[in-house]
Amino acid sequence: MHTSLTPQVDVRRASERFTTEIGWLDSKHSFSFGHHYDDANTHHGLLLVNNDDVVRPGFGFDTHPHRDMEIVTWVLQGSLVHQDSEGHNGIIYPGLAQRMSAGSGILHSEKNDSWRLAGAVHDEPVHFVQMWVVPDEPGITPGYEQLEIDAELLGGGLVPVASGMDKHDGAAAIRIKNRYAALHAARLRPGRHVELPEAPFVHLFVPRGAVELEGAGRLETGDAVRFTATGGQKVTATEPAEILVWEMHASLAA
Repeated sequence: MHTSLTPQVDVRRASERFTTEIGWLDSKHSFSFGHHYDDANTHHGLLLVNNDDVVRPGFGFDTHPHRDMEIVTWVLQGSLVHQDSEGHNGIIYPGLAQRMSAGSGILHSEKNDSWRLAGAVHDEPVHFVQMWVVPDEPGITPGYEQLEIDAELLGGGLVPVASGMDKHDGAAAIRIKNRYAALHAARLRPGRHVELPEAPFVHLFVPRGAVELEGAGRLETGDAVRFTATGGQKVTATEPAEILVWEMHASLAA
């Protein structure tokens, strides 16, 4: 733990997030994003984006560019079709982790149109969380990875989902190009608990359900907590819940 940091537990409620609503999209932004800007809320640790998105069927994000960003997508409900300029394509669904390294530059699209590919008709929205962290260095070769980790989540513990840290080598996790960051997930039944990692910077997000955070009380769907120079707290589900936890051992400059 960095002794120069002041320990802090900063609870951010769902209602405090920036909101984008454009008919087919309901998006909630934990940090400054697009035209939503607050110079006091641009990142925590290495995490710049934590977007909680719901997209109507038949709609989505048309082809658009990214560069020098590690983008992790986690689907909670429905399915999301990914296509990019490097020739990668796939359907992302609950329990499948996906990482796209934008690197020197990539174009991609994300749409709720898997029903067309599957030859079936449905009208289910897709609910997903997309998270961005910076890579260790700019200009890397763009890349893509997806991995099924549903079986690991059945145990109810905190499971590494995406990591660039050496300690997760060999774990069932997708690899990101940042050696100081790792994303964990847990699906918790009522009464089950996990313990948060200890790191200079930790970000806890509750995309669905409700939990009790040791020392801070109840957290509900959409709530988040930014930890600085502290960790190890218990998170206990008070109803069926899913949590996403970033463990970060470095930070961007303010």
